[in-house]
Amino acid sequence: MTQDEAKRLVAKRAVEFVKDGMVVGLGTGTTATLFIRELAGRVQSGGLKIRCVASSDASHELAESLGMSVATLTELPELDVYIDGADEIARVPGLGFGLIKGGGGALLREKIVASAAKSFIVVVDSTKMVEVLGKFPLPVEGIKMALPVVQPRLAALGLNPTLRQAKSGDGPYITDEGNYILDCACGRIDDPQKTAAAIRAIVGVVEHGLFLGMATLALVAGENGVSEIRP
Repeated sequence: MTQDEAKRLVAKRAVEFVKDGMVVGLGTGTTATLFIRELAGRVQSGGLKIRCVASSDASHELAESLGMSVATLTELPELDVYIDGADEIARVPGLGFGLIKGGGGALLREKIVASAAKSFIVVVDSTKMVEVLGKFPLPVEGIKMALPVVQPRLAALGLNPTLRQAKSGDGPYITDEGNYILDCACGRIDDPQKTAAAIRAIVGVVEHGLFLGMATLALVAGENGVSEIRP
């Protein structure tokens, strides 16, 4: 099974957790996009009536283009479920699941929308399951003005930050909230809580990509199908 096939498989399975009348948080990224398309198919067939809140402009626009009812957190501040992918997932002692998210650049909005949901289902292929977080670069979002402060302080923590560039090659990547992202090649994160606290203590940091103790269920696609894994 290829990685793309695994992503499609887990996206289809995730739709089964959405019930009529729910308010659903839509994630961002490749797997989340597949989930949105699968979910829209159920809505278009008339078999499912839901309202949605998206974690990025891209996901909002995609869902609307597919005929789904999409609102904002101002209109729908409480969600039944948030469904999104992850760049890495591991079990963290005392916390349940720890995730690294933000490879798609939406970590701030993703964390906000996830925090508003009663449950957070993370959908991944088996390559994203790891023993210890940190192989995937940890994204840190910060305001533009603070870059000369934030970048050296992340470096002083040994996190090896690099300013993310736009795919177009036209300067730094800009988030939906108008911020920069620093990707930190920090290696093994043996104490995610300590790392998260140290990053958040830097003035000018808006959010980091460590999602600790937030996910309530992991759907993991592999050669034997989709497994349900709980913290």
